[in-house]
Amino acid sequence: MPVITCIDDLKRLHRKRTPKMFYDYCESGSWTEQTFRENTTDFDRIRLRQRVAVDMEGRSTAAKMIGQDVAMPVALAPVGLTGMQRADGEIRAARAAEQFGVPFTLSTMSICSIEDVAAHTTKPFWFQLYVMRDQDFLKNVIRRAQDAGCSALVLTLDLQILGQRHKDLKNGLSAPPKLTPAVIADLATKWQWGLEMLRTKRRGFGNIIGHAKGVDDPSSLFTWTAQQFDPRLDWSKVEAIRDMWGGPLILKGVMEPEDAVMAAKTGCDAIVVSNHGGRQLDGALSSIRMLPAILDAVGDRVEVHLDSGIRSGQDVLKALAMGAKGTYIGRAFVHGLGAMGEKGVTAALEVIRRELDISMALCGRKSVQEFDRDMLRVPEDFTGRWM
Repeated sequence: MPVITCIDDLKRLHRKRTPKMFYDYCESGSWTEQTFRENTTDFDRIRLRQRVAVDMEGRSTAAKMIGQDVAMPVALAPVGLTGMQRADGEIRAARAAEQFGVPFTLSTMSICSIEDVAAHTTKPFWFQLYVMRDQDFLKNVIRRAQDAGCSALVLTLDLQILGQRHKDLKNGLSAPPKLTPAVIADLATKWQWGLEMLRTKRRGFGNIIGHAKGVDDPSSLFTWTAQQFDPRLDWSKVEAIRDMWGGPLILKGVMEPEDAVMAAKTGCDAIVVSNHGGRQLDGALSSIRMLPAILDAVGDRVEVHLDSGIRSGQDVLKALAMGAKGTYIGRAFVHGLGAMGEKGVTAALEVIRRELDISMALCGRKSVQEFDRDMLRVPEDFTGRWM
């Protein structure tokens, strides 16, 4: 097993071992990728304050997210096509998260179905919902998540219309991949990935194929999906879904204070400051830059989490010290999955917890409950002055 010191170690292995179209799907953003880049580089602008002569013994990263105990306030974000990064990828990632003690969020656009993941885990996981026009499908998938014992619904608000991602178009992204000459040449160098894929029956979108009307195979799926993301999603529909679900609700994709206030009024349990990892509206500010304004807008009326740009335990520390109560990793755990399967997801989580633990000690804190702005040096112009 290679020595893994940081997420970038896993990223390099991921790129080496996974077909190009699926690696690019993970490591890309929309349009010019400005927001994708700034999600990470803006974390670099925040510095830490080193403290000394502080008792560092007995540290703990344990916390709660929406009332659930977690080993650290980090959840695995919903990522579509995870089962194409590695065979049975959602199952592997969910098992790693369960063993580690952090939430796993299954995407609507997963390869492994809700039922697949439930059958291979022993603890409840979260389910992420995209709102589709097909009301029968919408009601059915919520019911399936309830039947599987999912402990929270993560409703994504920022994908009513799909942002253009140049790499996906150029690569001809599909699941399973179409065997063009370029794809065949690439797969020839990814033989381990190919062998694992041949052994699994899970190669299509398990939550949709066979569950949506008229979708019986991958070709019909893409036609259905192109027409189904509901551009009419508004706050009244959010409230209707809240009532339909009837359990803990997390609203993901909030990037402006006005929307944060509206989200809090729905009675949700948490909102996630997220720009979809820079994959939707390119040119939006980074999530970490928008976090302070959103915290100011909602106060303690709702739990605020942060997604997009986290690649280290220090990023987690910075988000929590700024005021977030939880964080999400997407690309970081997918790099681990693509690199080494379930062990790679565990390695990614271990890297982040180790960085979080050591950094908080050197900042003079023994638990995440003690985090505050006094741990940070934030540039005076960090949030910027925008007309």
